[in-house]
Amino acid sequence: MKDLLLIAAFAALGAGASGLLGWPAVRLLRRRSVALSLFGVAVVTVLAMTTGTLAVAQAMFLSHHDLGVVITVLCMAAVVSLATAALLGRQVVAGSRALALAARTVGSDAGFAAPDGPLGSELAALSAELSATSARLAESRRREQTLESSRRELIAWISHDLRTPLAGLRAMAEALEDGVAEDPRRYHAQIRTEVDRLTGMVDDLFELSRIQAGALTLSLSRVSVYDLVGDAIAGAHPLARQRGVRLLGDSVEPAPVEVDGREITRVLGNLLVNAIRSTPADGVVAVAARQERGEVVLSVTDGCGGIPEPDLPRVFETGWRGVSARTPRAPVEVGADAGHGDARHGDSGAGLGLAIVRGIVEAHAGRASVHNVTGGCCFEIALPAAAVLR
Repeated sequence: MKDLLLIAAFAALGAGASGLLGWPAVRLLRRRSVALSLFGVAVVTVLAMTTGTLAVAQAMFLSHHDLGVVITVLCMAAVVSLATAALLGRQVVAGSRALALAARTVGSDAGFAAPDGPLGSELAALSAELSATSARLAESRRREQTLESSRRELIAWISHDLRTPLAGLRAMAEALEDGVAEDPRRYHAQIRTEVDRLTGMVDDLFELSRIQAGALTLSLSRVSVYDLVGDAIAGAHPLARQRGVRLLGDSVEPAPVEVDGREITRVLGNLLVNAIRSTPADGVVAVAARQERGEVVLSVTDGCGGIPEPDLPRVFETGWRGVSARTPRAPVEVGADAGHGDARHGDSGAGLGLAIVRGIVEAHAGRASVHNVTGGCCFEIALPAAAVLR
């Protein structure tokens, strides 16, 4: 036992001396290649093993023959160890370089191109994370491009929609000023109508900016959807009567929701006005509400003839109106600011109403959607159902 302790002490002294000498070299290699660092660690390890073994051999007074055998074995072990460390270092460096080249494709149009060769577990995990990051960047870029395109379209459309009524207002004002207006009262009424429409357009822009900036403040209260639908139908009834469209609201369940009543009434009002304007005379616009799986779903179904399938995903985009011509047909009540449908169902507003609808509904943790039905389309908003009172 005493001899074993003595041998352990000599081995520790010899290996420790090599370790102390190799520590500065390891620190100097921290910022160098991984392969060089691995090779340096292998060299220190081999030296520590060699010096420890030689120290023990000297303490045990081995013969020259035995000492030669020990040194030969150590040299062979050192060669194999250092060669293995060099090969491993080359593999690590090759994988690192391949991953570095692949990292240049992060966020590119083609997407992240992972290295073809096998990688270690750490580099493979890093490659997977780079791939996920590239996908997120690509999705973010697509959203940014979509938003930028929508912003440019909105600016162009708003500029056109403002220029047209302003030109009309200028012409009517000049006619009144020159005294050539045959019916001044009609001109005054038309000017008031155009001013109201422009005011509504500006109000919608302000509302949309608040929604997109996250500054929309909601005053939540418990209310029945039956009351919300009743208020919206009452507000849209004059326009429906003017256009010869029947409003139906007899499929409304009195389910409770906790919402901002004024904002949700505006949502339903926008949907109803759009539906009335898109439905031909003697048509029907139906409002319904049902409760399912913790949600209250309100729907507005019209007789517009349906929306082309390629246009369905764009219905709630800012500025989209589903028409090629931007010239308003005729002024309508403030709030009738977003249409839907194809070119047969135009819109006289700036195409903001449905974007506002989606923004308000999402601010209530709900969702807005649209799908085609027989003879028309159905807009749905789903709101979280209020908790049951006990």
